[in-house]
Amino acid sequence: MKKFSILFVFFLLSCANNSASDLMADADTFETLNLKWNKAYPDDNIQKSSIGLEWALSYCGAILPNAPGGINVGTEIITLNLSELGFTDAALEKLYKLHQKIKSSPEYQANGTIDLGRYVTLLLGAPEHYYRIVGIPEKLDDVLSNYNLLPEKGYVNHSGVSLEHRILRFSEQKKLNQVFVSSEVDSVSGAVYEYETIEIIPNGQIRFGIFDADGNRKNNADALHSNAGKPAKCMWCHESIIQPLYNVQGNFPEFLTYLQLKEKLINFNQLLQNQKYALTTGVDFSQNQQNTLTELLYISFMEPSAERLALEWNLPLANVQSLLLGLPTHTYHEFPFLGNLYDRNMIENLAPHKGLSVSSSVREASETEVNHIN
Repeated sequence: MKKFSILFVFFLLSCANNSASDLMADADTFETLNLKWNKAYPDDNIQKSSIGLEWALSYCGAILPNAPGGINVGTEIITLNLSELGFTDAALEKLYKLHQKIKSSPEYQANGTIDLGRYVTLLLGAPEHYYRIVGIPEKLDDVLSNYNLLPEKGYVNHSGVSLEHRILRFSEQKKLNQVFVSSEVDSVSGAVYEYETIEIIPNGQIRFGIFDADGNRKNNADALHSNAGKPAKCMWCHESIIQPLYNVQGNFPEFLTYLQLKEKLINFNQLLQNQKYALTTGVDFSQNQQNTLTELLYISFMEPSAERLALEWNLPLANVQSLLLGLPTHTYHEFPFLGNLYDRNMIENLAPHKGLSVSSSVREASETEVNHIN
């Protein structure tokens, strides 16, 4: 990975009001970051969590050519070196800005680390961070300008996600390069409510974009028309594959028949799987359920147990339980082994050191959406 030019680093640092004498030292610190692992459930360990981190970085476009060289795992601390993870220069520019903000936070200043779950939440749960790092343009036209859409298209009138009908278009798959664009449409008038795109990227992952009816990028799908939520929910649902049709669809003039569309999506996905399994770098796509380890990282952060908070805050469990007294708890239906959980939005102000703020939800539309890398 080539080092950023002195000119670029000077510009970046001057924006942060750092002096020229700190130039090279600060540039080096942006490449590295210490992540604190906090045990979240009985079978949790730092090795599992490091795999979850690898998947999170892979979702953001990391090639991971030298892993674990760029991901050094200790007993409680994981140290990242961005220059060894195979990010593009454009992605590194955004990540450097995020790391700079993280290292300026009271949490990092006090502990020399950021909570691992907080870091993954900042990468995946803040759409503006994800879009900028992975390279989703602000305009739908700019996404589609990189592809030649085929004339054939599909029609979905019984979607498992959309509350509307969908028109599905796509380009031909050329190795790890393809786009799908879904238009959410009114079944009577044909008016478009919004668009979603998925693109295959060079490391074998899929990147997601959501756009309004005018083709402007936005943070989440409109709940009036779709249950798609934010990009992180797309990741959770798609699991790095091109989803097949789960429901029987109708046949409509000028569109592929249901069976033709079903077969085409299956074939596209098989081509993708063959390409991914042939990769010699990156995550192990043959172990696709490892992506659950990423989900556990941000879920256990956003919905922590008292035991996890005691580790995160470096306080005795009794002290933490006293601080949390009277606050409601719940269990996570998919992962009940996480225990009795609290809502991060309700307990963040109780932390002894303030961490860099996160969006109020990872998967769904949030009352608070953060953007630390404008």
